[in-house]
Amino acid sequence: MNDSRDARISAVAALEEPTRRLLYDHVVRQADPVTRDEAAAALEIPRSTAAFHLDKLAEEGLLEVVFERRTGRTGPGAGRPSKLYRRSSEYIGVSLPERRYDLAGSLLATALEDVEASGETPRAALDRRARQFGIDLAAAVGDTSDPTSSRALMRLLEEQGFEPRSQRDAIVLGNCPFHTLARQHTDLVCEMNLCLLEGLVSGLGITGLQAHLRPTPGYCCVRLESDA
Repeated sequence: MNDSRDARISAVAALEEPTRRLLYDHVVRQADPVTRDEAAAALEIPRSTAAFHLDKLAEEGLLEVVFERRTGRTGPGAGRPSKLYRRSSEYIGVSLPERRYDLAGSLLATALEDVEASGETPRAALDRRARQFGIDLAAAVGDTSDPTSSRALMRLLEEQGFEPRSQRDAIVLGNCPFHTLARQHTDLVCEMNLCLLEGLVSGLGITGLQAHLRPTPGYCCVRLESDA
């Protein structure tokens, strides 16, 4: 499934339709995958209606489709496998404004593993991992169609939920994807954020722009400023 914000919003919005939501709830409560007939019988709706909404849920990435023979027969003459539905293994979350606690958790977990393996300090390991994530994020768009690295930077910042805004000779970030964590563990999380953005700028090969800690109410703690 496309992990873009629009795709995630579309997936969640698909559950607004009452029958579709009931079908989703029914499927995820079952221990085994569910056929169209079973779902239709459980909700007392036409099979065609169940099939339409189940396929829509699968299209949005909320359910997965599997095929099984329920008769126990195999080989020629066993008939076609039945189409069944089960909960998707994908995590779909939408938050407004954007929050990336999954990313923070991943960075913290990998940093802890590094500490146990190398004896490095936790903060040094976290900062290194965050910086590398920024570099890797930039490398992933090496074939970007954007004509300048600056446009690629703005696009990546937007995709990661920072809500970038150009302001004179700086880029201010209107949202912190780690907001609650940053309020509870300010020094640790803001330093992690700084290293991530340093890695992103460095990975894109942008010169003349540096990330600085500039805590300001209503904004991310990091600000990207021209060093000219």
